[in-house]
Amino acid sequence: MFGVVLWSDEEDHKAVIWCEDHGDLAFYRSTNDAQMVSMDAGDWVEFDLTMDRNMRFAHNPRLIAEGVFPELPESLETAGQVRVSPATPMHKQRGSAKIIPFTARRRTGRDRRGTVTFGRA
Repeated sequence: MFGVVLWSDEEDHKAVIWCEDHGDLAFYRSTNDAQMVSMDAGDWVEFDLTMDRNMRFAHNPRLIAEGVFPELPESLETAGQVRVSPATPMHKQRGSAKIIPFTARRRTGRDRRGTVTFGRA
C-alpha cells in the first residue's frame, strides 16, 4: 500500500499514515531501531498493511519520495476546522440534497374479502 505520512515522532519511532485507499489511517511503530525509516510529514511511503482489532498497522515502510505532500497535514487540519452552525439545517448548508419529509400515515384494514391491507391515510 502507498500512503502519505501525516505525523511522525522520530524519538518514539512512530508515525501516522494516510492510506491511498482513503480508508482508516495506518499506525506505524518501529520495534527494531535498526529498521527505523526516517519519515516526516508529507513523505510518500510504501508499506505492508495488517489489521488488528479494527486498526490498521503499517509494517516495513519504504520511503518513495521525501516531502512530496508537505501541505497535506495542514490542509486536512484546516478542513477539519469547518464549523457548522446548529441553527442552520445541514441540508441547507450543503445545498446538494432536498429533504422531503415522510408524513404519510399507514392504516390497516380489511377489504371486502377479509384480506388485511396496508395503505395510506
